[in-house]
Amino acid sequence: MTIAPSDKTHPQRLPRRQFYAIAAVLALMTVLRMIYAARIDLRTDEAYYWTWSKENVLSFLDHPPMIAWFIRFGTAIFGDTNFGARFACLLAMLASQFILADIVRRVTRDIRAVVLALLMLDAAVYYGLLMAKLAPDVALIPFALAMVWSLVRVAETDDGRWWLLAGVFGGLALLSKFTAVMLAPAVFAFIIVPDWRRRWLLSPYPWLAALIAIAIFSPVLIWNGMHDWASFKFQFVRAAVTHHLSIARFGEFLGLQFSLVGPVLFPVTLSGVAMMTWRGVRRRDGVSILLATCVAVPFLYFLWRSLTLRIGDTWPMFMWPIGFAAAAVNLAWMIRQTSMAKLARSSVRWAGIAVVSGIAIVILTFYYYVFSTSPLLGRLDPGGAEAGYEQVAARAQEEMAKTGATWIATMDYRTYAELRWWLKDRVPVIQINERGRFIGFKDPGMDLIRGHTGLYVARKSDENNPLWSATSAVRQPLGEVTRTWRGITMDTYVLQKVTNWTPDLTPVPDAPLFRVHPVAENARVVMLARATSE
Repeated sequence: MTIAPSDKTHPQRLPRRQFYAIAAVLALMTVLRMIYAARIDLRTDEAYYWTWSKENVLSFLDHPPMIAWFIRFGTAIFGDTNFGARFACLLAMLASQFILADIVRRVTRDIRAVVLALLMLDAAVYYGLLMAKLAPDVALIPFALAMVWSLVRVAETDDGRWWLLAGVFGGLALLSKFTAVMLAPAVFAFIIVPDWRRRWLLSPYPWLAALIAIAIFSPVLIWNGMHDWASFKFQFVRAAVTHHLSIARFGEFLGLQFSLVGPVLFPVTLSGVAMMTWRGVRRRDGVSILLATCVAVPFLYFLWRSLTLRIGDTWPMFMWPIGFAAAAVNLAWMIRQTSMAKLARSSVRWAGIAVVSGIAIVILTFYYYVFSTSPLLGRLDPGGAEAGYEQVAARAQEEMAKTGATWIATMDYRTYAELRWWLKDRVPVIQINERGRFIGFKDPGMDLIRGHTGLYVARKSDENNPLWSATSAVRQPLGEVTRTWRGITMDTYVLQKVTNWTPDLTPVPDAPLFRVHPVAENARVVMLARATSE
């Protein structure tokens, strides 16, 4: 599928009514995301990333720093509010829409394909709503798309200087999340499979692009070099861990794609990617290979790993917008082939069903979380499972006033992050274990901690965590508080008065209170899921 000049046999404009209707749909979906961003309380990982935005470090153990920069930008404008924290993610969605539209326009010169790609993006819950969610994956998406757009420009203009811009966006993608490296096979295939392989392998531009990407990624490299390559070890252990073969995890991964991409949109997108892969390799077309491989390689990897590892719900987010571009481009190509008229008509019909049903699901999901008060899924609800932390924070404040405690101790990053979010750092909140997560963080207020009474707030399962035995702390039970959502108890927390101890916030590496265990964390997620189903 070579990029050709505009074909006048294909419409360059939509009828006015159709144009206004589509614009209204896109505008409506943008407004829904804005309302969702403002109304829904930050979930645990979102609050955790918000705490990063308060620090001045080059990188973090879990992820590169881009999401922290996103949050700091938004809160600098709108303050520490739900909307402020998520504002940059809303902009990321708008940028992604513009870039996606221009990719499809340049490849097809067909406005219908452009509209289809945009509607597909809004028709997936992943993006129709969850692009408002704070996650490194959301920061990654516009940069991944922009890198692909730059390579489309390479194919369109035959000008090697576009490689340099691809390097810039590739570096920014790596600064967003390490999974950006999964796009490298697509870039490699873009170079070596088409007939231009000799030219680009001998050209300095791709190699300069790689150096630019590494230079932009250098803050993460510098931070890791200073801290024994902690991030890479952490992620390697997480990626390399294997459990017994599990069809349930495999089914969970596919189920998430059907629910978050769409029950119809997911297979429609996959079929378009599959057809583009076959045609791209057969014709040695660079753009087709690029778009298809950006989706096929990560998807097949996640599919394989889901047999032995739980795949996070956001991990595949970066690839599906490129998949929507591939599906829209593939459909535009099919329509132009007279020999494929019947298949093209069927594909158009299914694409329409995918978009209409997907947008309906997104709107219903929006209504359920923003306006409804019914807990339809009970304790299994993914939104409710992380709601209600304001109740825990309010009870913690009450107990602090009664006991004279001046600081709060926790033993999991979720509780730590949510308490910091709800209390807005009015009192020091400390996660006393897993200190490897907090390398280089600023002083949380040791003057209020050293020699003062503390308050331990933890899930009931962590009430007597074995790590306490390694300290001199004296703990006195104060009671319990439940975290509820729409009338359903989601979890129970214990509160204890802590005296005779000052936490060590900088323990030596490999000390019990320093170590972070990604394998245990993955197991904890599974245990939490099981607990909510009991």
